[in-house]
Amino acid sequence: MRVIVFGASGMIGHGALRACLRDDTVTEVLAVVRTPLDVAHPKLRQIVHADFTDYTAIQDQLTGLDACFYCLGVSAVGRTEAEYTRVTYEYALAAAHALIAASPNLTFVYVSGEGTDPTGRSRQMWARVKGRTENDLRALPMIAYMIRPGFIQPVDGAVSRTSLYRGLYRATAVIHPLLKRLFPQHISTTDAVGRAMLVASRPGSNAPAVLRNPDINDLATARR
Repeated sequence: MRVIVFGASGMIGHGALRACLRDDTVTEVLAVVRTPLDVAHPKLRQIVHADFTDYTAIQDQLTGLDACFYCLGVSAVGRTEAEYTRVTYEYALAAAHALIAASPNLTFVYVSGEGTDPTGRSRQMWARVKGRTENDLRALPMIAYMIRPGFIQPVDGAVSRTSLYRGLYRATAVIHPLLKRLFPQHISTTDAVGRAMLVASRPGSNAPAVLRNPDINDLATARR
């Protein structure tokens, strides 16, 4: 199985990359990055690329892939709707179109978020943009899964790139086991998300098209 990961330098992308590198069924992982990762592994190949709206320059490297784990994203805090749409919507759709052309049988797994609104009626800008992104990805001629995690505790060295979130994760790390028992519908880890993405992307997984935290945790513990 050959997998491509976008956003591997982020918190959830770290979990996805680590899950792929540890899984014996994954033979190669391509990480599309702006800046090289400080990671070395026999299965990992990094593609340094600057323009996430145009993949023409690396199109020939996107062939023969089985799955894409699209974890690239930013916080909506402090951003206009146009800025957030460019990164959240335009980048994701550009990647999907490039991959469909190069690897038409690929499964696309998109990291969205709990509270995403596909109806476009939410008062929260981020929820509307994520919802539009989900809708347009699912309309493309490919197998696509939408991952909607709630609270994700970083583990195994994963670190959020948002300072506000880093403080929150540090504060809750000690009580995470308790939170998971009290709110199992809303709590998971970066490791579980990565493993769930792998399971969902395999042929015959029968995973729901939209995976929420209970689905993520169930898939993460499923037999591989």
